Amino acid sequence: MSEPEDNAEKRNSSSSLRKALLLLSVVAEQPTTEGMSLVDLAKRSGINKSTVLRLATPLIDENLIERDRLTGKFRLGFGSLRLGQSYLDSLDLRSAANDELRSLMRKTANTVHLVVLSGHDVVYLDKVEDEATVRMASRVGATMPAYCTAVGKAILAYSSEEVVSTILSAPLLPITAKTITDPAALRQELGAVRRRGYAIDDRENEPEVRCVAAPIFNHDDVVVAALSVSSLTSRMTPAKVREVGPMAAAVGLRISVKLGSRRAAAKIAL
Repeated sequence: MSEPEDNAEKRNSSSSLRKALLLLSVVAEQPTTEGMSLVDLAKRSGINKSTVLRLATPLIDENLIERDRLTGKFRLGFGSLRLGQSYLDSLDLRSAANDELRSLMRKTANTVHLVVLSGHDVVYLDKVEDEATVRMASRVGATMPAYCTAVGKAILAYSSEEVVSTILSAPLLPITAKTITDPAALRQELGAVRRRGYAIDDRENEPEVRCVAAPIFNHDDVVVAALSVSSLTSRMTPAKVREVGPMAAAVGLRISVKLGSRRAAAKIAL
């Protein structure tokens, strides 16, 4: 007995949609602005070249991807940026933190980040920097290992044992000569974070960069994010770390209160 025609059409449409979304995902993972050739896109997606061209057409029409007229290479279009920005704007966390991040940037004259944990990595949700200060290479949407970043340690210090053990049981590769790669030493560092109220990345992720970070809690008093202040070591001296750390911690508490954290409210009231 043959399959009803409308069911077959729905199945084919669903398959085409999944393949088109796969193409979009593969293009998005391209690390440079040069774009990706048709051959590479077909190889990485596992879709033949003629199908890639067919599925790419509506994505190009909607400006989700674009194709260079000279090189023929594919890259993300401004429609993807619009979607991404709409998603970021919809996050209550980002909205609650925005004014506080900008205020902290002005007070410290350094770059301020907002991040969340995703698996073993932290994802940058927001970045606020003064055009007059040293520009940092970080960007919104980028990921970094949690174990060697101040923001990652700020989150892990207040995360469940399940989350911490999962990350610490994986290989802790040395990103720089200062990276903490011993799980026991990293656990001690997380304890120090809880005592201080803020975390420190002393050239552990980038050789010439120091960061301080503080956790952010939600209405269930669960750590959901972290904020950081980052700069070159020439500007973020050890003395500056001791000055900025408590400032970052205080901002983290204020953002947490906006998210409904009773724990943060109690600390501020002390």
